[in-house]
Amino acid sequence: MSSDISYTPEEVAKILKISKFTVYELIKRGELTAYHIGRKVRVENADLDRYKQRAKGASSALSSASSSFGNSPSSNTNSASDEGLVICGQDIVLDILTRQLEKQFPSLRFLRHYIGSIDGLNALYRGLANVVTTHLWDSDTDEYNIPYVRRMIPGHAAMIINLVYRIEGFYVAKENPKNVLTWNDLTRPDIRFINRERGSGARVLLDEKLRVLKISHTSINGYTDEEMSHVAVASKVARGEADVGLGIEKAAMQVNNVDFIPLQKERYDLVIRQEDLEKPHFQALMSILNTTSFKNEVMGIGGYDVSHMGQVIATV
Repeated sequence: MSSDISYTPEEVAKILKISKFTVYELIKRGELTAYHIGRKVRVENADLDRYKQRAKGASSALSSASSSFGNSPSSNTNSASDEGLVICGQDIVLDILTRQLEKQFPSLRFLRHYIGSIDGLNALYRGLANVVTTHLWDSDTDEYNIPYVRRMIPGHAAMIINLVYRIEGFYVAKENPKNVLTWNDLTRPDIRFINRERGSGARVLLDEKLRVLKISHTSINGYTDEEMSHVAVASKVARGEADVGLGIEKAAMQVNNVDFIPLQKERYDLVIRQEDLEKPHFQALMSILNTTSFKNEVMGIGGYDVSHMGQVIATV
């Protein structure tokens, strides 16, 4: 019977057409129910069906938000904001923030959408999201986020609010046996790289650095090999399937057999429409960011600098 069927994470990945590491991330976050038989992980067919139904519901919510916002980015957003908030970004800090908001507004629906920085800004511009995160470095100005928000949300005032600072760097095998230390090392013929997907902050950082250093991406073995999260990249390095990947320090703390080579401190910001700031749930969000208890909770999980959390970086 179909109810007796179970799948390995690899089989689930093929069914959903996603990376198997994304499947492990879904299981870790509790979004996809799984069980262990010894060291093997299995997913029941019924649990997979439930996950797909929830995913369809999320897509319907986004479509509903789009209808409420209207097809034009200038459309009024009140109706969608009254029904719920769509929060875009992949960092675990957003999960903690969302839980805090749910406690204060139990009747309000909060939808987490795990997408990268450029896709998040595009969703905010199109009216498909209310709060997005971004960590996009601009090589011309040596500035994070402000140039991108200004270009990608033209004509609409947006507020950039700091969430945390993080360290971006290389994931390498324990004790860095291949001595990978610089961007130029990625071009060595003995190095296999694992990349992030287009639109992610890590991918933009890499591409901007390559542009500045006049390094062709075609000289990097593995440039076209992509994973959808920092943890997935670090895991691939840990298993010896790649020699180096790029991501945040926090993921290196979560994955065994990986060392971290720090390269750059990045500013990880929230972006919202200025017109939304006076609404109760956005005021609550700002209040949470400035509480000692929330800052202490984020500091407690390690890998984050909260010294500027809640500060308005710019209005553009």
